[in-house]
Amino acid sequence: MPRNPEAIAILGGTGDQGLGLALRFAAAGRPVVIGSRKPERAHTAAEEVRKAVPDADVVGFGNLEATTKADIVILSVPFEHTAGTVKGIKEALEPGHIVVSMGVPLAAAIGDGPLRTVGVWQGSCAELVASLLPEGVAAVSAFQNVPAHRLQHLPDPVECDVIISGAKAPRERVSELCALVPGMRAINGGPLANARYVEEWTALLIGLNIRYKVPEGTGFRITGLPE
Repeated sequence: MPRNPEAIAILGGTGDQGLGLALRFAAAGRPVVIGSRKPERAHTAAEEVRKAVPDADVVGFGNLEATTKADIVILSVPFEHTAGTVKGIKEALEPGHIVVSMGVPLAAAIGDGPLRTVGVWQGSCAELVASLLPEGVAAVSAFQNVPAHRLQHLPDPVECDVIISGAKAPRERVSELCALVPGMRAINGGPLANARYVEEWTALLIGLNIRYKVPEGTGFRITGLPE
């Protein structure tokens, strides 16, 4: 069966941030495919989305099968599982696929706290993903700094800018997803190498959430840009 160009696959859609994106995209009327290492968890998450959005077009599969269903595949997995997840879906990736990296190399991945990041040889989690992809598959960096709890609370807009980095054509396709979420704005972040700066901001936001006691999560707004 050919990929559905309108569908959005979210691998790790059973976690807080991935589930939040699934809810928002489903509420906007886009087909959503939730992926997980354990297919039964993906089925459960899809049911959860349908309860919140009764007319949602959402299904759950194992990561490999979920990848075959959509052009855009979002990786919403912890940094320590990023490489393994990409290697696990590699055989299903084809030219024209876009893989979106949401990962952040927080030091929690090595048993430290989430207020610091660790160095990545390639420069960033997104560049690590790019290094593992087959030829013809694009990597894009996006959605690292969108608060999960605000995504999941459908009645309210998500007041947050999303800085999107990568090659022009795939970057623009991913940017279009931001318009599906009320309050979310896509910012052209330029080439994929700029993901290394955006990923670092996540640790800063976590610290702000703690210091200012904002369990719902803070986000960024970029001011002064032309409309």
